[in-house]
Amino acid sequence: MYDIGICDDGVNTCADIENLLLNCAKEKEILINIRVWYTGEGLQNYLVNGGHLDILYLDIELFKMTGIEIGSYIRNELDNMGLQIIYISGKTSYALQLFKTQPLDFLVKPIRQEQINDTIETAVKIINKKRERFEFQQGKDYYYIPQGEIIYFESKGRKINIVTLKKTYEFYGRLKEIIKDLSEDFIDIHQSYVINKEHVKYYTYEKVELDDGTILSISQKKRKEVRGKVLRDK
Repeated sequence: MYDIGICDDGVNTCADIENLLLNCAKEKEILINIRVWYTGEGLQNYLVNGGHLDILYLDIELFKMTGIEIGSYIRNELDNMGLQIIYISGKTSYALQLFKTQPLDFLVKPIRQEQINDTIETAVKIINKKRERFEFQQGKDYYYIPQGEIIYFESKGRKINIVTLKKTYEFYGRLKEIIKDLSEDFIDIHQSYVINKEHVKYYTYEKVELDDGTILSISQKKRKEVRGKVLRDK
């Protein structure tokens, strides 16, 4: 199931996108739940109170709180980097402003079926990748953590620390074995660190800063390889 939001002050636009989404879901045989808002304030209130969305079609020219302000709030105040935002507008002059909120795409009205299909296909691939789980044992207990929540792994002797968005876990293991079970988003930057490139906030040739503020060094022999992997999808 994928939770999809539509936020546009035009009732007809919302209805059109909803119909296109339903057509897409039927064709691709996926389950979706659609919520609609006509104001940015309504959408913001839903998210502030713990509402969940996987994908959001967000109009830029809302009456009071603009789509760009909503996008900035989602990324910076809610610290939500996983929500796939697709901006929609009747204009084409917003590219530079949108860059800071890391949208999945930008669609110009009127929205066509093939555009909806393309954005849903891409968003679903990203979401499914983040939902893949990493399994490990801590004492007698087994844990399953979505890989998208993992910021980095740290090796300390025979133990491994898993630093996630919510907490840190510790278990016995070796990084060389662990990385075999991880998605391509994970990069071996040092004999002691494996990072999730989706949580790289800032990068230089010698170090990376991650979303939780942690700064890690990149070993000299790994720098060229890491640079290619980190920058490939940026």
